[in-house]
Amino acid sequence: MAYTLSPGEISSFVRLALEEDAPFGDITSEACVDERVRVNAVLVAKAPGVVAGTEFAREAFEQCGARCLVLIEDGRKVKPGDTILRVVDSPARAVLRAERVALNFLAHLSGAATATAQLVAAVDGTGAIILDTRKTTPGMRAAEKAAVRAGGGHNHRLSLSHGILIKENHIRAAGGVRTAVQRALAARTSPEMWLEVEVTDLNELREALDAGAKMVLLDNMSEEMMRQAVEIAHEAGALVEASGNITLSNVRRVAETGVDFISVGYITHSAPWLDLSLLVEHDLPSPPLE
Repeated sequence: MAYTLSPGEISSFVRLALEEDAPFGDITSEACVDERVRVNAVLVAKAPGVVAGTEFAREAFEQCGARCLVLIEDGRKVKPGDTILRVVDSPARAVLRAERVALNFLAHLSGAATATAQLVAAVDGTGAIILDTRKTTPGMRAAEKAAVRAGGGHNHRLSLSHGILIKENHIRAAGGVRTAVQRALAARTSPEMWLEVEVTDLNELREALDAGAKMVLLDNMSEEMMRQAVEIAHEAGALVEASGNITLSNVRRVAETGVDFISVGYITHSAPWLDLSLLVEHDLPSPPLE
């Protein structure tokens, strides 16, 4: 399940960020830099990673009146020193005004893509698919999920409106696994609608499968219990997702239990930002003070 932001949505996100960053103008640049000064600039990677968020960065520069060329598209790998985008013959004030907002979007989203790519590489050959979660920055979910795709991962449901996922508190409120699953199956508007149920042990798993669940989420199970759960679920024709405390150090072992999907929250909520820098190139003498 994937959702792509439209140019208009990206423009709105960036406009809000620019307003937040300079509600009354960039007083430092206006004080120090003559409005006639024009510069070139390059935005470079300072660490290896996977790029995401270039359209946000470009939009930030262009909304401020700078001309921006993206040289490395989303989903491509970079190494230290690679130029991701170039700002060409633009007002210096415009470049400085957009700098932080462009870097914030690009560093954050590239960090999510990079963390995802690391997990995807770690499970290579197992058949397991890396998924994201709804643990996202408010208002930035679609952008962060796009970053996951840029890193080679796949998207779980976009929102509560995009599929049924019965979790622990739903089960408690409904009165049990069987009741929750049966009610969800009856309420589903089409056979293709995503319907999944979270289970914490093998008893709950069997109860969910007996009730008709065809996809189960194994929550914080040990690797040995996961192996047993996968065998039981696959024998019943159900798909299996693992979730809970998944890290780069253990994701391969989790994948080797035979699960079909592995969902990881930190790739969107706490992945380290990719280290980036904007370098202004200005070899022309500044206009004289008047």
